[in-house]
Amino acid sequence: MSNSFFGDAFSGRGGSASGWPMSNIADAMDQLRSAFEKGMGSGTSAPRMNRGDVRTAVLTLLLERPMHGYQIIQLIEERSGGSWKPSAGSVYPTLQLLADEGLIEAKEADGRKTYSLTEGGIAEAEAAAERGAPWESSGSSHRESPRMTALPKAGLDLAQAAAQVARSGSSAQVEEAVAVLDEARRRLYSILAQS
Repeated sequence: MSNSFFGDAFSGRGGSASGWPMSNIADAMDQLRSAFEKGMGSGTSAPRMNRGDVRTAVLTLLLERPMHGYQIIQLIEERSGGSWKPSAGSVYPTLQLLADEGLIEAKEADGRKTYSLTEGGIAEAEAAAERGAPWESSGSSHRESPRMTALPKAGLDLAQAAAQVARSGSSAQVEEAVAVLDEARRRLYSILAQS
């Protein structure tokens, strides 16, 4: 992606100033996401969790307090610094399996199931906690790197905000957004120049 991509796209080059092709911003966001997932060219790939990590994470979190599935997903994402957000398709079957094993129980309230550990579940969760949560394990240190978590998230958030301005902003707002993005790019390069 060239340094002037957003400037060209927002200013209307390659499309009309008021409604440049949205495929440009979608392409830019895909390129940005791909760059971050590939480790920003560092040779590292996006983190991949090990088999059984969802189970360990669920048990570890339920040791803290009862919660529903969506809370578990949110907390895993939060604790991993945004680098790991398991899908509902992996968390809910894990919850069902743990319930079938008698390690957790579910209580329904306000249309939501809240899961808590049974006595047997507490013992297994404590053992899992001693081994360390998946987001804390030494093998996942690359997941904690700002290069793999905070920076990609900030970049994607920025691209999404730029897309929103492109879709809904007036011409003046688009011009202001171009200036902000150009300044941000210059400041990022100045950070690299300081080292």
